[in-house]
Amino acid sequence: MMQMYFYFSDKVVLLFDFWNVHTPAGMVLSVLVVLLLTVLYEAIKISKTKLLRRLILAIPTTLSQESCREPETESINSNLGQQNTTSERWFLYHISQSLLHVVQVVIGYLVMLMVMSYNTWIFLGVIVGSALGYYVSHLVFIVR
Repeated sequence: MMQMYFYFSDKVVLLFDFWNVHTPAGMVLSVLVVLLLTVLYEAIKISKTKLLRRLILAIPTTLSQESCREPETESINSNLGQQNTTSERWFLYHISQSLLHVVQVVIGYLVMLMVMSYNTWIFLGVIVGSALGYYVSHLVFIVR
């Protein structure tokens, strides 16, 4: 029977029947896996933010000082080439953003379901992984 309150134990079934933990070493390994999964979740969250910033910078500006002037024949061809490249870059950023979002949602739900095992060790692994992932991700993605 599943506990409906937090408990300390080295015995738990996580997500699937084959992830049946029943030893202290198995619990340590499971907490490490959960911790790393949570770090990955935080890294994806921060990288999505950085990618969104690049996406916004790649959006073509329609009202610029150059578009208000009378276009020259040579500049029309170069503007079309630049606009096409910018649109392709925007599309690639958008596809990347969408894929990262899907991966983030899947990992988020898996972590949530692991916490719903009500095992305190797993819960602490998620908390430590979240804090560690947030800290490391900001160092890696924001500083650069």
